Amino acid sequence: ILMFARDFEGLTFDETAEKIAAFQEASQIPLLIGADEEGGTVARVSACPQLREKRFSSPQKLYRQGGLEAVLADCREKDELLASLGINVNFAPVADLSTDPGDFIYDRALGRGTEETCQYIAAVVEQMEGDGMGSVLKHFPGYGPNRDTHTGSALDRRPLETFREEDFLPFQAGIQAAQGGSAAVLVSHNIMQAVDPERPASLSPAVYALLREELNFQGPALTDDLAMKAVTQYAGRENRCPAVLAIAAGCDMVVTTDFQTQIPQVLAALEDGSLSPERVEEAAA
Repeated sequence: ILMFARDFEGLTFDETAEKIAAFQEASQIPLLIGADEEGGTVARVSACPQLREKRFSSPQKLYRQGGLEAVLADCREKDELLASLGINVNFAPVADLSTDPGDFIYDRALGRGTEETCQYIAAVVEQMEGDGMGSVLKHFPGYGPNRDTHTGSALDRRPLETFREEDFLPFQAGIQAAQGGSAAVLVSHNIMQAVDPERPASLSPAVYALLREELNFQGPALTDDLAMKAVTQYAGRENRCPAVLAIAAGCDMVVTTDFQTQIPQVLAALEDGSLSPERVEEAAA
């Protein structure tokens, strides 16, 4: 269950913790309860004044003020707050490289070069794992200078070598730091022209193959929200269900606000054979 600020509205701290505990009690298998608490512009929990007096600062601001030490102190505090509410996965850190303030992703990235970003990602993932908090490295294969995929498709024209020499490296650093297997990787909806010029990355078998084979990632691969325009436009043209396309491509966990429509369509695809049970079993495992 991925929770947004709207899920905390009007609830006290204790009521929020009780709500999340009720989710766990209602489930036969332990649930992953997530929230996007990056700090800065994306802070679903600390943006609610009843849950924290002040919104968490962005990693970029913290790094500028006190380097990695400040970032890690903030990370510990963040993990403690989320865990006390019953949230066990933070959809962070942002592993995208961006040094141009004009980029859509810049405010959410560290805003530094490859080496510093790799050090930052490795340290934060290690800290989160030590705190018992699941991490989500995003947005694979690297957001780069692309436009916002909430509102439409984004074509990334950069050559594959650029990704190999730059964008993939912070993801590799995070994957290697999570020795206990506590990191997931979230795949963006950007279209990688060099790899699959047709499909958004989140729906592309070729992009998941890169993640598995080149980065040797064995953990869960997640999609960005499949209700975003970049995906719904593509799926609409193909007349296909986004969740079915994503799972068939190699995704292990579908992220979507449209789950009430998507789940029955996934079950129907299993029934009619357009989605293989083996792929679903692999994703679940």
